[in-house]
Amino acid sequence: MSATNIILLVLLAYLIYRYIHKYLISQKIKQYVPAEAKEQIKLNKNVVVLDVRIEGERRAGFIKGSINIPVQELRSRVNELEKFKKNEIIVYCRSGNRSLNAASYLSKKGFNVANLKGGYLSWN
Repeated sequence: MSATNIILLVLLAYLIYRYIHKYLISQKIKQYVPAEAKEQIKLNKNVVVLDVRIEGERRAGFIKGSINIPVQELRSRVNELEKFKKNEIIVYCRSGNRSLNAASYLSKKGFNVANLKGGYLSWN
């Protein structure tokens, strides 16, 4: 087997691992489509909406009342969310990928989280 074949097999194995990992994370985290999230926000005044996009993305539009902590800063700023530990936190980003990772991290920290499936792109 050539070095090129070995590299391709390792790359393929890594991609399969990432796909399976993302799938398993999505099975553990509650997923809301926009209509469900809007209903939760409307019915439950204790729901917190967390935007994990960067400031430039947020300037283009955001969900009214959401808190912004970019995913890159979440680990260092997670203490800002402690007061919401008993609330459900619906996390969103542009398309739903970064927010799924953020929701997984927060879940491991003991937060009650959900992900906005499709992200802000699907919101409107």
